[in-house]
Parts: sequence; structure tokens; C-alpha cells
Amino acid sequence: MRTLLFLLLSAGAVCAQDGAAIYKAHCAACHDTPTGRIPPFSALRAMDPAKIMQSLETGAMKTQGAGLTSAERFAVVTYLATPAAKHSSAPSPAAFCKAEPQHPGPAHGPQWSEWGANIENTRFQDASAAGLSAADVAKLKLKWAFGLGNGASVRSQPAVTDGRVFVADLGSDVYSLDTRSGCIQWTFHAGATVRSAITVGPTGGSGSRPAIYFGDQSANAYAVDASTGKLIWKVHAGDHFASMLTGGPLLHDGVLYVPISSYEEALAASPTYECCTFRGSVIALDAATGKSLWRSYTIPESAHPTEKSKTGVQMHGPSGAGVWSAPTFDAKRNVVYVATGDNYSDPPSATSDAVLAFDAKSGKLLWSKQLTADDIYNMGGHAKGRDFDFGQPPILVALSNGRRALVIGQKSGIAHAIDPDRQGAVLWETRLGHGGPLGGIQWGSAADSENMYVPLADLALKGVADKSAPQGYRLELDPNSGGGLFALQLTTGKQVWSAKPPACGERKHCSPAQSAPVSAIPGVVFSGSVDGHMRAYSASTGEIIWDVDTARDYETVNDQKAKGGSLDAAGPVIAGGMLYVTSGYGQWGGMPGNVLLAFSVDGK
Repeated sequence: MRTLLFLLLSAGAVCAQDGAAIYKAHCAACHDTPTGRIPPFSALRAMDPAKIMQSLETGAMKTQGAGLTSAERFAVVTYLATPAAKHSSAPSPAAFCKAEPQHPGPAHGPQWSEWGANIENTRFQDASAAGLSAADVAKLKLKWAFGLGNGASVRSQPAVTDGRVFVADLGSDVYSLDTRSGCIQWTFHAGATVRSAITVGPTGGSGSRPAIYFGDQSANAYAVDASTGKLIWKVHAGDHFASMLTGGPLLHDGVLYVPISSYEEALAASPTYECCTFRGSVIALDAATGKSLWRSYTIPESAHPTEKSKTGVQMHGPSGAGVWSAPTFDAKRNVVYVATGDNYSDPPSATSDAVLAFDAKSGKLLWSKQLTADDIYNMGGHAKGRDFDFGQPPILVALSNGRRALVIGQKSGIAHAIDPDRQGAVLWETRLGHGGPLGGIQWGSAADSENMYVPLADLALKGVADKSAPQGYRLELDPNSGGGLFALQLTTGKQVWSAKPPACGERKHCSPAQSAPVSAIPGVVFSGSVDGHMRAYSASTGEIIWDVDTARDYETVNDQKAKGGSLDAAGPVIAGGMLYVTSGYGQWGGMPGNVLLAFSVDGK
């Protein structure tokens, strides 16, 4: 493997160019416009080249690889392993801050330091930290825009602390930017595309220093010095070749809790792939050193051989139950909660599509509550379930009756509340949509002291005749399906109000689906849509009080061409009188883009 890796990375440009032609002829039809869970081109670029070769020769892509000569397989893997240009041009000197940056301190000033704004994942920012009142929101205007490299789908959510915003681009670069102007303070180049949200906090231990933490598509977890951009540690957190890090890491008391997901269910599309052996997990790392403290799996038993497929391929199970979202911390009980995805293969497990509670110190599974049973789904076409993963974490809330709850939305279209103090006993369930592989309720809800705010995706695709397409048609977003925002009473799940999605109108490649995580401040809920709009809703009535169309071209502070597009996987971040949102998500037929937008009152 090491020899193969060396040969691939040292191959010349001619071989890479030949590989581009082979990729276009044999691979692009699926991976340039992926459907379902087929890995996009960017995912292939982020994979270890030895694994790609193994996949073509003996793994998931063996059937496709059999149609290529050894030289052609080598060429296409070399092409995928050859680093792409990170930007159309390097950042100009003018894009960097002129003054010596102050050393950040995670406890200094307003901050949004992790995916859910706090360890309970409420995505709620109080008035002091937000620096915005409900009356200010209508006056928000663009203050600056920052180009996020070449690509089509902004993925990672930024973090804000001590006058800095940390954000990952569409390649594998992470930036520290000045919140006031967007100028660059430092850059860090990761080994693969950064998928997770950025988390900020102290490393703990002796010589504690502020750091940022994140994960990439090759299942590597990073700690980077927040002051200098220097690597503190890098750990390969996954223990399966198809592992990746999607959910944001959770930092608490010197321990980093990292959720593990995977793309193995997409590999099952190959009729020769022995599906499946991945099982989700959470790994606890020492925040100062990266040392592993414990790893706990979402499925207790390892996969074992089961029946053979109709074509005689050996199958394995149980598998799946990946953790796609950030963990939630319960300081009262010293417990880490995670939400899991579906199973990939038979037999089904009792911990898929569930909320799991782990002891924070030992990683012992304390209890689990499955909310959809027998949900077995993969891209091989022999699935029994409907892909009703949990794409968002549970939110830990205090109820007005003195009890507590974990509230969470599911891709089934149902919002749930369970009791963390009674082994996950169901408190209420409210159906808001019909659900599906693309949602249902997708990436994130929010909660204040009274309500849970739930965005509805229910994104749908429709077939449009296209003789140039290999299958004779292409898939487009359905402009008449999906969307809506709901306020549910925390104690009962009763609907307080609902806001219908605005129509797409004449915009092409449009969907009203509200897949993106929502965020809230006192009196206001912010929700982005696949149609490119970021909207602010009254928390008491659901009335739209601010609406900005982000799908346009921008002049950027780093002199890079940038445009906005669909809002999907990452949510808005509010801190210190500003709102930050990344725009452009081209997967599933959405509008591609590559920009970070910063809004302030009157743009000042």
C-alpha cells in the first residue's frame, strides 16, 4: 500500500490528464451528478488513493474496474489523487490583516463556539451574546463577503469567538478571519475536505491554549492553535475504510467527543460489494494531546457473515447506525447523547434511528431509545427501510413543569421529545411532514425556553426528459414540494404556529425545502432555504420580518470570485451584533456557491 501511495502521488501530469479523460468517460455520469448516497467527485478527491485502487480491483467498484486496463485504473486513481488547485489564485497580500492580531481567548466576548451554540445544542443565542434585538433584525445588511475557494457545496459551519470567525472552504483550507472586516489572520491546510462544523475552546491540561477542532472527509480529527493556525495534533478517528467525520465535535472539560459516520451504504450500489461492515461510533479524545480515552460503538456487536445475495455475494451485518450530527452533553448527569442513522444491512439493530446515552467518563452505553425500527437502507436496491436517519442532534431543554426533555427532529418528518431522566421514555411525538431520504426534518432544530423551532425539508426531485443523459432523463428539484417552519410547545409538542414556504417563482433549480439548521435569538428564528433565501421569522407569530436572497455574485474581501446559492447543511451563526452564513450547496440539484456572508445592522 505504501509503495502504491508513493507511485500515485509522484505520478506526472500527463498520467493525471489521461486519468481525467477516463474519469469523464467511465465515472463522471454517476459521481459528477450523484443521486442518493453516491459519493460526489469531491469525496473521491478526498479519499486515500490506495483505497480507491482497492475499490476498483477488489472492492465496491470491482465491476467498473474490470472494464479498465491496469494502466487505466492507475491513471484514473492518479488523477483523483493529484491535488486540485485550491483557489483560482492564492489570496492576495491585501486580503491579510495589517495589524498584529490579538490572541484569542475562548471565554472573551460574544461567541458561537460549537455547532449548537452550547453543549445542549439549543442553537439559541441570548440577547447579550447575540448583540441583536428583534428590532435590529430588519436592518441587517451585508457588511462583507469572503470567497471560499472553488467548488459547489459549502459544508462546514463557522465558529465565532474573541473577534475572530473560523471557517473552512470548499477544499481543505481553514481560515481565521477578523469579524469586523473579514481580513485573513491565518490559514491552515487540512489533508481532506472539512465537513464538520468548527468547534473552539481550550485544550485543557498544563499549558492550556485556545484551539479550534474539526473533522474531515477522511475521518481525521484536528486540533489547531487558534492564535497561530499551527497544528497541535491530528488523529485518524475512524476505524473503517469508509469512515468520515460529518457532525461537529463536542468539547467539554478537556475532552473532545467526535462522532463517526460513513459512506459505506453508497458502496452497496455495486452488485459485487459485500455489504456491510461499518458501525457508527463516538470516540473521546484528550483535547490537549489527541490521545484516545475511549471509543463506543452504536451497534454493540461486530458485523458477521449473514446470507448471500441473489448473485452469490456474501453479505454481512448488522451495520450502519452512523452518527451524522454533533453530540449533546448533559452536565447534570455527565452523559453524552448522540442520535444515530439507519442500518445498512440485515439484521436490524435496536440502536439504529435512535438516541443513545453514553457515560462521559467511560463511554459505557447507559440506555438507548429507538424511534424507528427495522430501517435498513443502502444504495444496493435491496433495502427494507426508508432512510429515516437522524441528521440532527438531540436538544437538551428544561421544561416549565420542572422536568427535562431531549427534543429532536427526524427525517421521517416527526419531531420527538423523550425523557433523559427516564431511559428515554417518549413524552410526545408530532408529525410535520411526510419524510424521506432527503428529509423530513433534516440538519437541525432550535429551542428557547418555550418552543422548539423545526424547519421542514421534504425535498423532492422530479424526472425531466433529457436525451443527452445516459438514462434518458435528469433529476431536478421539485419547486412545489417541501419547506415550512414550525413552532412546537416544548411541554406538549402542540403546534404554536407554522409558516408556509414562500413560492420559488421563476427561479430555476429551486426548491422551497428548508433543510438547513435554524438558529434563534430572543424573539427571532433564522431559517435558510434551498431557494437561496435567508429569512428571519417572528418567534411569536411566524411572520417573516427579514428576507435576503443570497443567490447572487459577490465582491469579496479576499478578491476571489464568489456567488451564493442554496442554503442547506450549515446554519446561521449569530454573535456580537453580526450574523454569519455560508451560501451555496450544489448537491441534490441545488444551486452551487462558495461564499461566507457577514451581516450587521445597516452594514456597519
